Amino acid sequence: MTFEHEESTTTTAGPGAVWTLWADVGSWHAWDPAVEAVALEGTFGEGAAGTMTLVGGVEAPFTLEVVEPGRRYLDRLTMGELVIEIDHVVRAEGDGAVVTVATTVTGPGADDVGPMVTRDAPVALARLTALAEGLSDGR
Repeated sequence: MTFEHEESTTTTAGPGAVWTLWADVGSWHAWDPAVEAVALEGTFGEGAAGTMTLVGGVEAPFTLEVVEPGRRYLDRLTMGELVIEIDHVVRAEGDGAVVTVATTVTGPGADDVGPMVTRDAPVALARLTALAEGLSDGR
């Protein structure tokens, strides 16, 4: 089973401001309502692994599968046979940026889990872009 979902938004913040928040895993809980905490072993780069604590205390190991600094990262969470991949992309547009988050859930129950995982995507994007717009050096 596979579930796919994509959300995009525009912001007056530059891609650098968005990237600053993405690369700081300690800030993820401030903009993603599904996240309580994130612990990353090493630096924010391809292959880095850690643990994400989701709301309710559920811990899930994750790996940064793709990291293109200033532009894109894809993280993969593994929960038993269920795999959640979240692809984050920011690109400059006009005086700001477009931020896109695409989620793919595969494994048993993906069609049930997917809507739960992506339910807060619009809120997460709104919080992320509001925080990014508050950064003064993001362009």
